[in-house]
Amino acid sequence: MGHNNKEHHQATEGLVNLFTKANHDLTVVQHRLEKEFQQVYPDKANPMKLVSRMKKIQEDLLTLKEQCHALLAAKQDLIDKARTTLVGNRSLLQRMQASVGIPLTSDSDDPAFANFNQIVDEWAVQVRSRTGDDERHESDSQDINKLLFSAIVQSN
Repeated sequence: MGHNNKEHHQATEGLVNLFTKANHDLTVVQHRLEKEFQQVYPDKANPMKLVSRMKKIQEDLLTLKEQCHALLAAKQDLIDKARTTLVGNRSLLQRMQASVGIPLTSDSDDPAFANFNQIVDEWAVQVRSRTGDDERHESDSQDINKLLFSAIVQSN
């Protein structure tokens, strides 16, 4: 087009000048307010600093919320995979015990399995308390996944 950025059409020149002056005036007002607030208010009660800190806290809170959602999903995925692996290994062990003629290990005699189930049950209680579902259910991974999804959706 051959026009320099500094060149403006005559119809827009007045508008550009108006915006430039408005921007300058707003900057002057901002500096005056900052100076006045520094003189009038103690550092910790300066309204401009408080607003700035509140905006920063809101941004941090949003970031933390997103990270918590990611952690919740990762934790549930880990529980699901651990349950699949543990149940599969336990089933294989019981088949091997049966084929060798060794008495099968019950759930209560297997501390690793009992501890894992306790952890999963505690996780289910936490997820249920977040969704407001206080009923006691058997821990079912699909049920927990539905509750987790519900907790995430409700908080958005």
